[in-house]
Amino acid sequence: MGVKVSVIVDVHNPGDTADACLRSVLEQTLPADEYEVIFVDDGSTDGIAERLDTVAAVRRNVRVVHLPHTGSPLPGRNVGIAAAQGDYVYLMDQGDRLERDALQRMHDRAVETDADVLVGRLVRDSGPPVSAFHRSRGRADILRDRLFALLTPHKLYRRAFLQEHELSFDEPGGHIAEQAFVVRAYLQAKVVSILAEHVCCHLGERPEPADDPRTVVAELRALLDDIDAHIGEGRHRDRMYGYWFRSTVLRPFLSSGFAASSADRSVYFRLLRGLVLDRFPERLDRYLPVQLRAVATLLRAGRLDQLVILANSTRRAGLRADLTEVRWDAHVLVLALTVEVVGGDGRPTRFRAEGDRLYWIPPRSLDAGLLPDAVTDVTSAVERARLEVYVRHADTGVVHFLPVAYRVERIQDGRRHTRVQLVGEARVDVTAAAMGEPLLPGQWEVHVRMYGGAHQARSRVRRPEGPLNCLGVLSQRPRSRLVLPCWTDTGELGLAVEPRSFPESIALVSPAVTVRRQGGHLYVVLPVPYVPPSGGPPLELVLRSGARGAREVCAPALVEPGVPGEIAGQLVAKVPVKRMMPGADELGPGLWAVSLRTAEEEAGLRFALEFRRGRAAVRPVAAVTPARRSPLGRDTALHRLGRRLPGARHIVRLARAGRHRYLKDASDVQRPKEAKSPPVR
Repeated sequence: MGVKVSVIVDVHNPGDTADACLRSVLEQTLPADEYEVIFVDDGSTDGIAERLDTVAAVRRNVRVVHLPHTGSPLPGRNVGIAAAQGDYVYLMDQGDRLERDALQRMHDRAVETDADVLVGRLVRDSGPPVSAFHRSRGRADILRDRLFALLTPHKLYRRAFLQEHELSFDEPGGHIAEQAFVVRAYLQAKVVSILAEHVCCHLGERPEPADDPRTVVAELRALLDDIDAHIGEGRHRDRMYGYWFRSTVLRPFLSSGFAASSADRSVYFRLLRGLVLDRFPERLDRYLPVQLRAVATLLRAGRLDQLVILANSTRRAGLRADLTEVRWDAHVLVLALTVEVVGGDGRPTRFRAEGDRLYWIPPRSLDAGLLPDAVTDVTSAVERARLEVYVRHADTGVVHFLPVAYRVERIQDGRRHTRVQLVGEARVDVTAAAMGEPLLPGQWEVHVRMYGGAHQARSRVRRPEGPLNCLGVLSQRPRSRLVLPCWTDTGELGLAVEPRSFPESIALVSPAVTVRRQGGHLYVVLPVPYVPPSGGPPLELVLRSGARGAREVCAPALVEPGVPGEIAGQLVAKVPVKRMMPGADELGPGLWAVSLRTAEEEAGLRFALEFRRGRAAVRPVAAVTPARRSPLGRDTALHRLGRRLPGARHIVRLARAGRHRYLKDASDVQRPKEAKSPPVR
């Protein structure tokens, strides 16, 4: 049987960051005689070349090609494609990581769909999700399925297809040349498929492109020529042009780099203005958000000064996603949301209202006369405002989009100004949210992304004001699993699927703790998201002091009935407290770390307790710092009493500082004795 897949990895001085990539490509479920790995070393000097040669010496399916340093991955990819023997070729970077079954799944799907290009699901460790992976497609459309959001080379290509159309990367080439290779493959492929239900590759960090503007303009002109050669004039071509008009030509004019750089600014302006006048007519402005329409207008008008003012006054938009309700509908978690774009100052974005029309308000420092109403009109964009809600696995980065129903609401803000909000509900079906499959165990973050009339932004969903809904439910598919909403220490909504134990399920919702002192006791009340039929194992609350010679106070914790619809139960612990000279089993002044303990385990809770002057307060768990040496020395009852005396700590610090305050020079300071070294023979 011949080689099915050739994996090509361009390598240059990766250091230790290539370990995960190496393991992932060498430990595939596809048999070793059915795939090969070609490492192309671009003149590395950190020892990776020798390491790869060692691997190739003991693995028959590994080859290494050594090149002099070119400074670009594109020549190495061309060499790898030319040396490949597989039916399909997969391209990846040295910081990426394949799932163990990625090659097998991608090859099977490519054969099944007869694909010339197959896009396997990609996952970023950070940043926005890729919208193209909403669902799998046997025959994907470039525009409908948003393939222009997937212009990195991480794809499975039929090798015969690449040879037939003589597809290769332009050398030496910048990031636009890399995109041009993918675009040519999209345009000439008979079938482009998307494999969305299984993660294939985890993307590592890619360096920000720093190409010369002359290179960018030349490569972009060549890319547009390729589009012209395959797509006739009309709306289809205009929408393709609109992608690079937004991302490559106009968006850099709003960046901090353009605002701060005065040396190359005029060159960049001159080159890009010539490109816009030549290849991007005004009819393409309909595909731009309003700020970029303003940039295009000023660019065509030749107003570099106004572009600099706009770049300096434009602040990154943010998003405020308020959670108004959390409830369970059987095994479906319903999230009621109110979402609104805010400016860099945190204030809601306002629009100028004239009748039914809405207009973007330019910065005051800008010459508004240069921007007619046709440029600033955002009425249709507001009507088409879009809301996306998705969950992201905290460990793997896997993203799943959720069904969401929403409406656009206008809110009057003064006589002539209007705000825009999106109000809706997202539904998390824990048995089918992962493209028809149950969500994997672990922590899931809830994110919101909004495309509005003037901005687009994304954010985490924040906790609501008032009592938290910490009610968990048992999902019966594929087996009985506990699922519960929880919040991070900073108040961001998440979803915990299948906590490992009863104490951990309580720890996840422990930020909702309440404390109350009554007489000589402190009552600590914790929500319990789910109470097992047995009532759960016996628990005790453990509090540890952060002072030197840490003390431990334990108190039994009992489960009581909770609040219907909000929590299944509540855990109540009654802790003895004493302000002066507390006993061994009494809580005294200080900061205390808190945990829950059973006979088998102990789970740390996500808060700390501070007891001062007879009052108890809940603090973030980060407030518990490592133990520091007491300025009063040993932690005896007498020293604890001294620490409570007004001014005692300050007096001791002054006394110790006074020992060295009047030394004449550094030689008077007593130095620790140095360890004796053996004589050198």
